[in-house]
Amino acid sequence: MFGLDTVVVAIIGLAALSAGALGYGVLYSRIEVERKAETRVKRVKAAETDRSKATAARDRLNEANKRRKSVQDSLKTLEEKNKENDRRKSPALKDRIAQAGLTISIQQFYIFSAILGFVTGFLAFIFQGNLYVALGVMIIFAVGIPRWLVGFLRNRRMKAFLAEFPNSLDVMVRSIKSGLPLNDAIRMISAEGQEPVRTEFKRIVEAQQMGMNIPEACARLYTRIPLSEANFFAIVIAIQAQAGGNLSEALGNLSRVLRDRKKMKGKINAMSMEAKASAAIIGALPFIVSLLVYLTSPEYISLLFTDSRGHFILGVSLVWMSLGILVMRNMINFDI
Repeated sequence: MFGLDTVVVAIIGLAALSAGALGYGVLYSRIEVERKAETRVKRVKAAETDRSKATAARDRLNEANKRRKSVQDSLKTLEEKNKENDRRKSPALKDRIAQAGLTISIQQFYIFSAILGFVTGFLAFIFQGNLYVALGVMIIFAVGIPRWLVGFLRNRRMKAFLAEFPNSLDVMVRSIKSGLPLNDAIRMISAEGQEPVRTEFKRIVEAQQMGMNIPEACARLYTRIPLSEANFFAIVIAIQAQAGGNLSEALGNLSRVLRDRKKMKGKINAMSMEAKASAAIIGALPFIVSLLVYLTSPEYISLLFTDSRGHFILGVSLVWMSLGILVMRNMINFDI
């Protein structure tokens, strides 16, 4: 009985296997077609996804190219303006008076210079009694001294601007991070900053009130303060207006760069101090020796001032001394 059951089970199993094989053989083509169709559908979906990704990537690339082109155009415009300003290496007297922080007009400057020259020349004529000496003194105090004073005040104001400008940028960075717009940050500096940065930022605010946008108003800062640091600030503002981005981070990086430049200038000045001292000693040595010789033996050196050949020697020596001082000055001065 047990053997009969085993045979029956085996027959049933073989029959089921045969039926399955027959069904698979009949349905194989349909299953294969469905499988290929499913594979093609997946491939089409993947192609559509890749196409959308490629389109998105292409759009991002086009947008980046547009932003890059706008930034390049703005930088090119700023560079052309800066080249135009740099062509005038010696700015006009009116611009130098404004850069020195003086509020007088060019006519008032000429009037004051003429009065100063006339008064000093008159005093020199009274005390010396020599007309040529009086004319020399009058020319020096009417032409040389006032312009030197304007240059001195201008350089001092530029140094004060460089010393305070990074601090003002830090205040702007904190203001922008706290949520204030750029206009309010500039107004804050114009109201609470230190001179001369406060005055220059007031002019930026006034230019905005006259209808200028922020990049144009900041670009005018370089014309009033012809320093590379002011030019950097104008470029950062122009790039942010054209391409967007994190303004607080850009201004923070600019402040850090300006402080690093200041440190580098300090290191260079410290390293070149020995050369400057040597140049000052060498330049002053002929005058010191001449003074000592005059104090000890005035008859010996008086020929230089009373004889025509001495005048010629003094003239040639003065020319060569001037050339030597200029060469030493160019050797010890470094631009960063």
